[in-house]
Amino acid sequence: MKPNITLAETTTPNGARMTLVEHDGSFCIRVNGQQLMHSKVATSEIQLGSIACERHGSADQQPKVLIGGLGLGFTLKSVLDFTGPQATVHVVELFPEIVEWNRTYMAALNGDALKDERVEVITEDVADVISRSTSSPYDAIALDIDNNTTAMVKTENHDLYGKQGIRKIWQALRPGGRAALWFAAPDAAIERLLKKTGFQVQAMPAKVFGSSRREAYMIYVADKPLSDKTPTN
Repeated sequence: MKPNITLAETTTPNGARMTLVEHDGSFCIRVNGQQLMHSKVATSEIQLGSIACERHGSADQQPKVLIGGLGLGFTLKSVLDFTGPQATVHVVELFPEIVEWNRTYMAALNGDALKDERVEVITEDVADVISRSTSSPYDAIALDIDNNTTAMVKTENHDLYGKQGIRKIWQALRPGGRAALWFAAPDAAIERLLKKTGFQVQAMPAKVFGSSRREAYMIYVADKPLSDKTPTN
């Protein structure tokens, strides 16, 4: 049996140990020993990118796309595959180490996507990027930063999934824009809040593996109407 090899590690701002582990050609990022993401479990991340950008697939379009969370690069690769040469893609990743791991250890996996001329990497909290994007909004936003509204990578993310946070996502989208949010399980609270904010919402089950019989994950698709009338509730 081939061993697990720890390729790199870092300490998160809240003191957790984050490691990049390789096993027989596959990669896993762990936090305090618990698997956060794995290269063999990427079907839903790929689906997230294609769903977010499915309205912007033609070569003559110039969509502006925000990806919250680089991870192992699968959502980024999906967005690049789906959009044309005129797209602008901002990848926001809180941990610079994850960006570096993608460029080095995982370059052959998806890391070379970071070399694409359409891509700009922003090493920052995605909530801050969303907050200042109201004057230059996006056509599509794909978020994969937490398991759900109660299982956070960092506690400050509660604000992003609260009333004001969802309102900022609304404001960071152009009329007719789309936000796609990845969750590890159905989350009724976020679905209600998205609808209350004014989004047209669809809950789309997503598989863990492409060959899975059941769909364990959930992607919430939130479309902003063309009218761009912000609700007052």
